[in-house]
Amino acid sequence: MKVLLINGSPKEKGNTAFALEQMAEVFAEQGIETEMIHVGNQLIKGCQGCGACYKLGKCVIDDMVNETALKLADADGMVVGSPGYYASPNGTLLSFLDRLFYSTGKINKRMKVGASVVCARRGGTTASMDVLNKYFTISQMPVASSTYWNIIHGGKPGEAEQDAEGIRTMRNLAKNMVFLMKAIAA
Repeated sequence: MKVLLINGSPKEKGNTAFALEQMAEVFAEQGIETEMIHVGNQLIKGCQGCGACYKLGKCVIDDMVNETALKLADADGMVVGSPGYYASPNGTLLSFLDRLFYSTGKINKRMKVGASVVCARRGGTTASMDVLNKYFTISQMPVASSTYWNIIHGGKPGEAEQDAEGIRTMRNLAKNMVFLMKAIAA
């Protein structure tokens, strides 16, 4: 089994990456392969609404969206992590997800487990989670939950490492995803 971990933060090794790494550790312990894809520092153009993906089976803009689409086809789960900016996910990540989910209509995402993870200094996390989870629910992907909202607190780099509850939440989220993926596979 395999899970894609999408890091939507501009910082490759920031608090969002730390949260995803907590999950990756649990996945590894459970024998689940992971791949971290760093999106937040890329130049990702938004969807043009051209509809060419219906004919081509991929986005007409040939960048990491198409590369990730191939990986998504083989994955059993996907975690999307983002910092919360003005109570919303990173704009680059949103452009990436818009194009990824829109252009992969021919890829069956039904019953692939999805989860969103948001990191912020304080507020805006649940609003950001709501935005990210909609990509999963419209694609018939079960959304995994944890013992609390899938959030971790930290503003400055390294601060999330001090959020013991957030770390437990990330690790429990990974355990719940493993359970769901194995249950669906059975």
